[in-house]
Amino acid sequence: MLCAALLAMCAGATEAARPATIELRSRSGTLGSLAQVALEEGGMYVSAERLAALLKGSWRVKGSRGTLTVGPRSASFDQNQSRITLLGAPVTLQAPPRVIASGWLLPDDFLAKGLAKLAPGVTVLRVAAAAAAPKREPRPPRPTVAFEDLRLRSYPSFTRIVIEAAGAVPYTVEADRSGIRLRLARLALPAPQAQEIDDGLVSALRLEPENGDAVLRVTLAGTVGQVKDFVLQDPYRVVLDIHRPKEPAGPDGGRPAIQPLRLIVLDAGHGGHDPGAIGPSGLQEKEVVLDVTRRVARMAEDGLGVKVVLTRSTDVFVPLRERTNFANKQRADLFVSIHANAHPRAVSEGVETYFLSSEASDTEARQVAAIENGAVQLETPASRQKTDLLKSILWDLAQSEFQQESSFLAETVQDSMTQSLRLVNRGVKQAGFYVLGGAAMPAILVEIGFLTNPKEERKLATPEYREAAARAIYAGLTEYKRRYDQRLRTAQAVPARPERTLPR
Repeated sequence: MLCAALLAMCAGATEAARPATIELRSRSGTLGSLAQVALEEGGMYVSAERLAALLKGSWRVKGSRGTLTVGPRSASFDQNQSRITLLGAPVTLQAPPRVIASGWLLPDDFLAKGLAKLAPGVTVLRVAAAAAAPKREPRPPRPTVAFEDLRLRSYPSFTRIVIEAAGAVPYTVEADRSGIRLRLARLALPAPQAQEIDDGLVSALRLEPENGDAVLRVTLAGTVGQVKDFVLQDPYRVVLDIHRPKEPAGPDGGRPAIQPLRLIVLDAGHGGHDPGAIGPSGLQEKEVVLDVTRRVARMAEDGLGVKVVLTRSTDVFVPLRERTNFANKQRADLFVSIHANAHPRAVSEGVETYFLSSEASDTEARQVAAIENGAVQLETPASRQKTDLLKSILWDLAQSEFQQESSFLAETVQDSMTQSLRLVNRGVKQAGFYVLGGAAMPAILVEIGFLTNPKEERKLATPEYREAAARAIYAGLTEYKRRYDQRLRTAQAVPARPERTLPR
């Protein structure tokens, strides 16, 4: 531990606002002296390079990060951030490090908070104070960082807010019952931004400039559980996760029991000014799939005892990302997107079912995804930008948890369609469909036939075939629910095993 003289040194520096000479000592004797430096904005600092030399260590700077190393131990400092990493653990100082013409300056409270861990056995002692008022170094200008984007996604258990910037941004988070306040230091925001959310957890967002910083105000709509914040790199993003309160534990005190299927969201592809695929005679995909989707919804509500909600029930255009966003807000248990296929070769035929993956299972799957994803070009520029970012930010977040269940759902529906419709079985495949991105539940995309094949187009034009296709999808959902209910009964019959506590 540091000697009591160190505490006196810190207190004296605060009261007199004068720089002092600090002496470093080890068990074998005096290591040397270190001069305090006072800056215009207040606070005392010491030279990082001089401190490293006295400790017989090293000081290395790479980009906006400096690292002080003494033997096997190290402390990392970031420009304009008061939180440092000391021996792998975070430590918060009174002020961030500063960079002036002569090099890096470290806040002198690092000597009290970090030196004993970085260099065990070394103590400090204030041995002299300057008689005259200190000559302050000019305050180095704090560079601004350009704002890139504000994004939001609602999930059943939490709402995620992402602020992307051109570089690292120090930030602070404050939360109370009414809202959350996120201050981002020196983030250059060209204009205020506001969004109405109303997902049952977050009511609205407002991001606006304030005293050279940017402040995000989150208005809450209900009771909040945990609030988490963290940073992602390449590109730099500050992420705020606002969680709903945890569900009560099961009757045995363990985790909540598996819940039954209650709500399915059915998504009729395309719509409005996006016709989708067009057959040789002019039949449009948007018309076919809306009819089939409505039929599936009627059957499922009548026969499965679940609630069914449609992303569109009329001929309107819905941006791709809003379809799963809608399903997340509804807290759906399944998401099924219904489409009709297209291919440059008119002889291509059959049915196939997809679930989400960042890598396509084959070249044809990649081509199908590219065709369906082409609807992005019909969206507004702002909507297109947000949709393109799903690949790197949202897909792995949500769908990785449900990929196995999505595969199982896809196989069940695909088997039902091929057996009922007696069409070529093109199998279950994976591809990067934007419309499935971000779904926080098992999600699949069904291709019920090729509009570009004249023979299949004629079938898809008839009410009889549409009814048969809807019944095949409904039968697949029925089989999936039967197996799911069976697993549910098994899980409820077997008592939950207590979680083991691993040794620390």
